[in-house]
Amino acid sequence: MTLETPTLTDIALDARHITRRYGAVVALADASLTLRRGEVMGLVGDNGAGKSTLLKVLSGAVVPDSGEISVDGEPVSFRRPADALQAGIETVYQDLALVDTMSAVQNVFLGRENLSTNPFLRALNVVNDRAMRSRAREVLAELQVGIQSVKEPVKGMSGGQRQCLAIARALLWGRRIVILDEPTAALGVRESKQVLDLIGRLRDHGVSVILVSHNMQQLVTVADRITVMRLGRSVATRDVADVTPEGIVGLITGAVPADVPTPEDTAAVVE
Repeated sequence: MTLETPTLTDIALDARHITRRYGAVVALADASLTLRRGEVMGLVGDNGAGKSTLLKVLSGAVVPDSGEISVDGEPVSFRRPADALQAGIETVYQDLALVDTMSAVQNVFLGRENLSTNPFLRALNVVNDRAMRSRAREVLAELQVGIQSVKEPVKGMSGGQRQCLAIARALLWGRRIVILDEPTAALGVRESKQVLDLIGRLRDHGVSVILVSHNMQQLVTVADRITVMRLGRSVATRDVADVTPEGIVGLITGAVPADVPTPEDTAAVVE
């Protein structure tokens, strides 16, 4: 199957030739990724392949040594996480950054609370609880996230509910690109399906998703395309219609020829 070349207006995020070194250690040698609007892009690779470093670059947590990044066709430079947030990129890490003792709505608006419309109360930094609860319920209902009450502390929620809450927070804040780092890790089959269904609904809302996962079967179920990393390089991008989980594993290990040879491949050919 031949993929159509996306036009500039189809591309939500484009990262080209990203490199990052830590002294003598090369974390990213030549990493590139193109994310289309409203697609789920799987990002895979063995441990040490560079996935985590690339995610940190795209989320503004790590500044690359070289390379180019554009969002919606506009060049961007992320020096800190706030820059990525401003560009519309939300990252949901494995630890979720949720506060157990706070309610669902308090977690969703943490650090970004709506203040009271009353001028006097606003001057005292009194928050508008009613408005925040209403907006949180609206987004959770829109995404079909099953949380009994937004006033419930998150410590009483299941792992799937917590993950869905963290993902829904990204949509509430108007993010058009969401990066998910192993969102189904440590979840059971039922909770994993709940999260995967939510990822599909994000796509239906026009949100572009980068999904990092070691579960190949889940990836080929929910993703549109998959980018494979090896030794700090992006070595292949495949449409999920053209691959099997076994084929992706082959690209990860080098058993299946990649689009971009790594030094390891070149050495093997020489030998």
